[in-house]
Amino acid sequence: MECEADTFEDDLSDLSSAEDFLDYFGIEFEPRVVQVNRLHILQRYHDYLAKQEAGKTPEYAAYRAWLKRAYEDFLDSSAQQEKVLAIFRKADGTSFVPLSSLTG
Repeated sequence: MECEADTFEDDLSDLSSAEDFLDYFGIEFEPRVVQVNRLHILQRYHDYLAKQEAGKTPEYAAYRAWLKRAYEDFLDSSAQQEKVLAIFRKADGTSFVPLSSLTG
């Protein structure tokens, strides 16, 4: 017999895109925002979930709230401002190579 938590975890494992997650949790979203920031939203969502207590049973309401917060982080911001992915954290001047240094 399957328990409710197993069903929820099975449902989550079937989701593959930011749109799938937002639809599953019934969160209204602007497609334009998601198209530009889908990886950043999912990474932020993952980061929020990682801060939760380890071993805690998945709870729909909590997971929904964290996803909504992750999505809302990008409504009035950008990937460059939020610096969710390592590439944006590293790009704070350390990855810059001036064109003049390439020409000799």
